[in-house]
Amino acid sequence: MAVWAEAQRQQQRREEAQRRAYAQAQRDQERQARDAERAMARLHRERQAAYRQQREADARRRTEELDARVAALTGLLADGCRAPAFTAAALLRPERIEEFAPGALATPVPMPDPARYQAPPGGWHLGAARRDRAQEEARARYEQDWYAAQSAEHQRQNQLAAYRRQYDQWAAGALDGIRQHNAGIEELLTGLRNGDAEAAVEYFSAALYASTAWPEGFPRRVTAAYEPTARQLVLDWELPGYAVVPETKAVRYQAGADQEKETARPAAQRRALYRDVLAQSMLLVLRDLFAADTYGALDSVALNGFVDDVDPATGRPAQVYLATVMAPRGAFDALHLDRVSAVECLTDGLRGQLAARPDQRTAVRPGRLPDDVGGAGTVVSHGGETEPDLYEMDPIAFENLIAELFRAMGMQAVTTQRSGDGGVDVDALDPDPIRGGKIVVQVKRYRNTVPPTAVRDLYGTVQSEGANKGVLVTTSRFGPGAHTFANGKPLSLIAGPELVDLLGRYGLRGRLGTPAPGTDTDPDGAPAPTASSGGTPDHNVLGMTWSGDVALDVCALVCKGTTVLSDDHFVFYNNPCTPDGSVRMLPGTAPDRAAVRVHFEGLPPDADRLVLVAAVDPQANPDADLAGFTDARIRLLDAAGEEQGQLVVSDGRRGETALVLGSFRQRAGGDWDFVIGGKGYPGGLTALVQEYGIEVA
Repeated sequence: MAVWAEAQRQQQRREEAQRRAYAQAQRDQERQARDAERAMARLHRERQAAYRQQREADARRRTEELDARVAALTGLLADGCRAPAFTAAALLRPERIEEFAPGALATPVPMPDPARYQAPPGGWHLGAARRDRAQEEARARYEQDWYAAQSAEHQRQNQLAAYRRQYDQWAAGALDGIRQHNAGIEELLTGLRNGDAEAAVEYFSAALYASTAWPEGFPRRVTAAYEPTARQLVLDWELPGYAVVPETKAVRYQAGADQEKETARPAAQRRALYRDVLAQSMLLVLRDLFAADTYGALDSVALNGFVDDVDPATGRPAQVYLATVMAPRGAFDALHLDRVSAVECLTDGLRGQLAARPDQRTAVRPGRLPDDVGGAGTVVSHGGETEPDLYEMDPIAFENLIAELFRAMGMQAVTTQRSGDGGVDVDALDPDPIRGGKIVVQVKRYRNTVPPTAVRDLYGTVQSEGANKGVLVTTSRFGPGAHTFANGKPLSLIAGPELVDLLGRYGLRGRLGTPAPGTDTDPDGAPAPTASSGGTPDHNVLGMTWSGDVALDVCALVCKGTTVLSDDHFVFYNNPCTPDGSVRMLPGTAPDRAAVRVHFEGLPPDADRLVLVAAVDPQANPDADLAGFTDARIRLLDAAGEEQGQLVVSDGRRGETALVLGSFRQRAGGDWDFVIGGKGYPGGLTALVQEYGIEVA
């Protein structure tokens, strides 16, 4: 019985210990749950605080941006007066061109060292026959390398001589272009000194366009005329609209509603600031004109400031004049613009007129308009609300628009006669001392891709005209063949989207409407090239050739940036085609050792790069590298097999087994341009594709 009783007591103690342990575990679990709840609540509060701080910071940032815009408007005149004045001296280009720089061609090819071609020491035990054979092999290797080095040196000297001839020809043309440019500037200045109206309008319009005093977004549209007898410039200048003054004064975050609340700027304050901006703009125009007149061509300026609006009587677009002033030079020179009140200076100091309620388009009556001068006026227009369809624009109007664009960019530009223009639609002169000179411009109002033949014709025109540069402007786009031919030549290709962007950037009007069915024409009325006529190929063939006996695999990667779209967009011998068929491997046919067919317009929308690579075949040549990969080039063929150009790529290097030949990259206008590669990989194709985001097992 005693034993049984003791066993019962022990059992009770164990059960009691288990109950206590269970209760303690429950208390621990409840405590951990409470701690977790408190931690989550604290984290939630911290997140809420961080979110609120971020929203408050965003509201402060918006307020600071509004304050900065208002400060820029308030200090418009003061900041503009600190900007450098326009001078004709800046238009002259120094008669200095880049020196001849042959680069690597200036270094002679090193000749092999005979000391490195001695037979290896082997002792007399090798025998005389084996020693003689070893010496003969060493001598043969030396002779082979010596002849190869001599051949390479001869090739280098020929290339250097050819490059020198090209440089001399370019230098002579560049120097001649600089002298012609300077002669044109001197002719313009002579006309300005002699009171020529056209020269005066051209010079002072350029001064306004070249001014760096205006904030971004301000319009630059001018109509000007010059009266030589009164030495007076009469011009209409577009003023900024009422929206230039921010309607919002401040932004504050409301945590309760979780939204930003905008505080409106008082109407009286906004109207007063707008009148001040208009007055500052008028004074700044006068400052730019008189500061640029270092030849005494201006005794006075009649300036009218306008905004585009709608005539309430007709409902048609009209110019509403909000300010006008007749400023004599003597009166203006007596002003201290850094200390004046703009509104009082314009209305009282210069006795000009400024609309009392410009926000409501209350007009003033101009004293004199450019049309009042007569036939001496020259009109240069910028801006406007209605954007004409470039496809439907009159051919002559389209050429005038392109000439206007070049003038807005600070150049002298005129359209040529319709006949006997030698393939030139616009003659331009860039005053920039580095990139400037004579520019010939051709315009192609196409809807389909411009063929490479048009680019070749432009290059011939550049050479025959002795121009520094040629520009081909189109409403369409260019194919890889066009960019291939233009690569390395003084040619610029401006596709339709780039043209629209340039027009908008310089305040001009133009849009690319929806192409209409039917026959397309260029500005001269000739039918535009179509796919059926061979003008726009459905695809291109990239034929690759190189010197050397090493077996290579040529591959292509369809990428966005430096990342391949997917494993299926890595085209090689085991995956010869992309899923959409836009890129396909082809067997190489003489003279090409490999080929890739590419339909550029059929590439995926998110693809902006086609990368071409070459790698040593590890099965055919396991111990080879790319040291013998030389004279490599890519032939660009159209769908009919006609060669459109050749692309030179980098030679291989010792120790590397894979090489990026180059990549076709999509430009902003949708065209594809070639960029040479040259990066090598000792780790072969595996290392190369891993860098482009392909996982190799």
